[in-house]
Amino acid sequence: MRLDRMGSFHQSRLSFMRILLRRMKREAWTFDRPRFDVDANGVGTALYCAHTPERTYTLVAFAHDLPDDQRSDRVIATAWDTTFTLHDGVPTENDVERLRANVPLQEAGRVAGTELTLSRANRSVRLWSKVIDALAGGEQPDADAVEEVGYLMRTTAVYGSGKFGAADRQSVADREELLAPFQAEMLTVYLIRTFVMDLVENMAKHVSPNAVALEPALRRRFGIGNSTGLGMAPFLLTHPRLINNWIAAREEGLRRVRSVESATSDEQEMFRRVVAQSRQLVDSWHSAHEIQQTKLAELRDDIDAIDRYLEAADLLRDYAWNDLVTWSETALSLEGQELVVSLLLEPYGHLVDELVDQMHADESAPAAIDGRTPVADVRSAIERSYPWALEIDWDGDDADARAWYVSEEKLEPRLGERHEEPIGPFEQPLQPGRDVARMYGDLGQWSDTDDLAAFLRLHPEHRHVARRVLLMDDKPYAEVRDNTIASDMLPIDLLRAKLSFFGATRFDPRSDRWVRITMFQGAPFPHELSSADPDSWVYPAP
Repeated sequence: MRLDRMGSFHQSRLSFMRILLRRMKREAWTFDRPRFDVDANGVGTALYCAHTPERTYTLVAFAHDLPDDQRSDRVIATAWDTTFTLHDGVPTENDVERLRANVPLQEAGRVAGTELTLSRANRSVRLWSKVIDALAGGEQPDADAVEEVGYLMRTTAVYGSGKFGAADRQSVADREELLAPFQAEMLTVYLIRTFVMDLVENMAKHVSPNAVALEPALRRRFGIGNSTGLGMAPFLLTHPRLINNWIAAREEGLRRVRSVESATSDEQEMFRRVVAQSRQLVDSWHSAHEIQQTKLAELRDDIDAIDRYLEAADLLRDYAWNDLVTWSETALSLEGQELVVSLLLEPYGHLVDELVDQMHADESAPAAIDGRTPVADVRSAIERSYPWALEIDWDGDDADARAWYVSEEKLEPRLGERHEEPIGPFEQPLQPGRDVARMYGDLGQWSDTDDLAAFLRLHPEHRHVARRVLLMDDKPYAEVRDNTIASDMLPIDLLRAKLSFFGATRFDPRSDRWVRITMFQGAPFPHELSSADPDSWVYPAP
């Protein structure tokens, strides 16, 4: 749970996109497009329905003709090429008109409890026109250009969980298909991808009646891009029970694989295959950011090292996977070590996939503080769970260099320089290490037999962290065990950790505070799911 390791996580079988596609396949979801009213300029309305065994969800898409100079990745943008909402059920015409008046406005509009998400996306300036021109001319777009960019549209937000009037998470959390984390958001992006591909082909048809459709294999190489910034970063700090369950499931999956005494020939062959395919994925992964360029160079060297290991290793020996992990911990970079973890889960869906059922958490009510807890027990809990925090000199300027706050304009998390800006009074409680260390210092003035309630009556400023300490004591993965306000802290590590659980690939930091990713690249489209493997799409064939 250190930031540099979390910032090296990769997608895996337990990522939320893959959870969704496996469910769709298993339950034989059906899809249709009851409406597609879009003109030659790409302006109009479309509806895409996903029918589960119990209910229907509908993506309501509004396409706009946005001038190039208004296209922006920034959360402060006010206009987008496309805007979306995921409607609970099949919308009536009145619903569509209500949504048309609000969804294109995004934050300035309001949706209702019948909507689960709100999203928007912009066209790729590099690819959009090129793909339309190629198809209109009867040709396929350049495959290398497609692979380099990876998407035709890039979302700048997928809001849910009550934001801007949408349904609260608790109102739908008991639905089996939405129990796993972020399933409504992943379904939204999956259907957006389908709409985007239909839109570009439709616009090409308007240019020329002789336009061709995208070749299916090339069509699947388009994912959905996403730009994510600081707004997402605090999530890992504000949802400790949930994060504990995500990491615990992943660690348990790895434990199970490491405990396999003898790998079958099929399991060995599948692992060797995904190692080879991972090279293709990494070779197509580019970044303009110096930090990620260094990590990618190390990762390519790591894959070479894994190849050499597999050439020499006897995978028939007992506990061969455990030996591989042990070797990786000293032979590979963090990127390489975490890639090994993800790859090892691939042959073992029968051991790993059921862990999805442990990845949700009910966070509708805060954990209670037992005021009868003796001060000695609180101190012991801190010493068990937060030794790293007690080792930091929090009086140093570098350790306490930054402060998290919420911007008044956008109500979004921001990270400021504490000693350069007057932001101290607006600081959010997103630095648990420092706050725990401060409480530990104040507890030193109390006797072991004093109770926590008495302490908190005189020190109410520690209530939030007292609750956290008691909550963490039996949840080993609930806390980011690092300084989240240090001068050298990289928020992109927090973003990478969360996005890896989404199932994102091709992380491309644009600074230390925001990153571009690709989602669902290679995934089968709705009409292909019945005959497709819902897991094999992540690693392209060599």
